[in-house]
Amino acid sequence: MRLALGISYNGLAYHGWQSQASGRTVQDKLEQALSEFSAIKVATLCAGRTDAGVHGLMQVIHFDTPRERPESAWVRGPNALLPHDIAVQWARGVPEQFHCRASALSRRYAYVLLDSPVRPSIDTGRVGWVYKALDLQRMQQAAQHLLGEHDFSSFRASACQARSPVKHLMHINISRRGAYWRFEFEANAFLHHMIRNLMGCLIMVGNGRKPPEWVLEVLAARDRDAAAPTFSPHGLYFVGPRYPAHWGLPEYTSLLDGLPGV
Repeated sequence: MRLALGISYNGLAYHGWQSQASGRTVQDKLEQALSEFSAIKVATLCAGRTDAGVHGLMQVIHFDTPRERPESAWVRGPNALLPHDIAVQWARGVPEQFHCRASALSRRYAYVLLDSPVRPSIDTGRVGWVYKALDLQRMQQAAQHLLGEHDFSSFRASACQARSPVKHLMHINISRRGAYWRFEFEANAFLHHMIRNLMGCLIMVGNGRKPPEWVLEVLAARDRDAAAPTFSPHGLYFVGPRYPAHWGLPEYTSLLDGLPGV
């Protein structure tokens, strides 16, 4: 049978999602727990890989297994074996045609940013930080220029393995509560470091160092050197993918309600 699982994790202790020789990745820990629980080696695929220090609210994975157990057991069993900072949120049996990556309509990320003259303390690693005040209207104007289908080469890491730099950025929402900002992004797919590079540019516009129209120049350049430096991974959350309704998979996780300061 094929199973889909929703996974949450705090990324601070890990070298990203994807398995590495060090064994210190979220995928390594998850596959170890699933294999121990099912007494058979389990190999997983994910909806979207995350970098070191990036958190996951609802990473979706799938794998095939001959073990037939209740869906609730695939939540409780692995959770008893996983580290405290990784948890299975839900499990669903899916048809063999389902693919956690190829079946997704879009992917969603959120970035939480502390705007304060004093660096983070209690929420260290869970928020990004700026000490210069940001202007909402300027950032919203810049964000409008980024929406739609574009060549995002200027926002792409040199190590990016995506076949094409052309992506469709469907949605950017920027809101503030107190000293905390939340930036929400949705696209059909993202390039390596794309969100962190977008954040760097939006912040340069927000603090007045660049005008909102500057992001159009960055897009047109199709050159990584034209954009702002890559922003911190702290504060970046993979909210999760969206799927067609017929797969019957959750789109919402209550963890989104608990982001720092929001």
